[in-house]
Amino acid sequence: MSTADIPEGTVRNILEQDTLKWVFVGGKGGVGKTTCSSILSILLAQVRSSVLIISTDPAHNLSDVFQQRFTKTPTLVNGFSNLYAMEVDPNVENDDIGGNEGVDSLFSELSNAIPGIDEAMSFAEMLKLVQTMGYSCIVFDTAPTGHTLRLLQLPSTLEKGLQKVMSLKSKFGGLISQMTRLFGLDDEFGEEAILGRLESMKDVIEKVNKQFKDPDLTTFVCVCIPEFLSLYETERLVQELAKVEIDTHNVIINQVLYDEEDVESKLLKARMRMQKKYLDQFYMLYDDFNITKLPLLPQEVTGVESLKAFSRNFISPYQPSTSRGTLEDVERRISTLKLQLEDTEAELDRHRKGKQKV
Repeated sequence: MSTADIPEGTVRNILEQDTLKWVFVGGKGGVGKTTCSSILSILLAQVRSSVLIISTDPAHNLSDVFQQRFTKTPTLVNGFSNLYAMEVDPNVENDDIGGNEGVDSLFSELSNAIPGIDEAMSFAEMLKLVQTMGYSCIVFDTAPTGHTLRLLQLPSTLEKGLQKVMSLKSKFGGLISQMTRLFGLDDEFGEEAILGRLESMKDVIEKVNKQFKDPDLTTFVCVCIPEFLSLYETERLVQELAKVEIDTHNVIINQVLYDEEDVESKLLKARMRMQKKYLDQFYMLYDDFNITKLPLLPQEVTGVESLKAFSRNFISPYQPSTSRGTLEDVERRISTLKLQLEDTEAELDRHRKGKQKV
């Protein structure tokens, strides 16, 4: 089926789904995830009471896109009354998590014993903090695909790890109590303190894990560009999301070249033909998805005003220029073509005279 036969998609379905709590935006590196997640958060802020956008990519770009400094504390975005942003590193140290030194040292040992649980526990603490803030919707600007998939698996990783630890309670609970009494440690490092913290974290993780797998509460937006590697990475991402039971029904294809009436470059024409081949494949693979195409621009989209201006392409399909312009534009174009023709004729004349001399 040709792309011309398929109606253009938008992200209106996400804006209209007022039950959504978590919106993840991800894809291959360099496809424009941060720009897309920022614009999504701006659009959501227009229909929601409060929105938080979180960057979980260690190479944070939110500050660059909004042209405003963000930290690990939610900060109100300039020009908004209900849009907040924060940049966090999922691999935070135990010092950032906070808590009793003795308990933290035990958690450090625990993280070494169960692969991936350290990152999972940091993620859990961040989600626990976010949930207490009462935001209507939370948008995640995620790291490139591999890191994102691991991040989405963290709730399950932690849930399994904590179940394993809790199952050892009957075997080692008494031993912990005896050791704390023997060394004269206070109740803060006792069995109840440790198990209480584990139980609290387990409750948060079970709740989040359940929410992530609920399509009414969570969705994942795949961002890509019309090239082979990005198509391959998107398919891998969609397959992995299906495995972890996370809903996804939106694909944003960025940096699309449109056949504008004034495009004459052979390179651009060749790139358009290549892109069309992969666009057809995207539509074939994801015929039941909302596919939004975004144009490649001659400049970067940074700053709130630029983001707002570009956001119109998210809610109504981009329309390439097909008009021939004003009479002055046509006359200017004819004049340029005449000059090109004169130059070509002069060059041809020189070649003919050169052959006659020989």
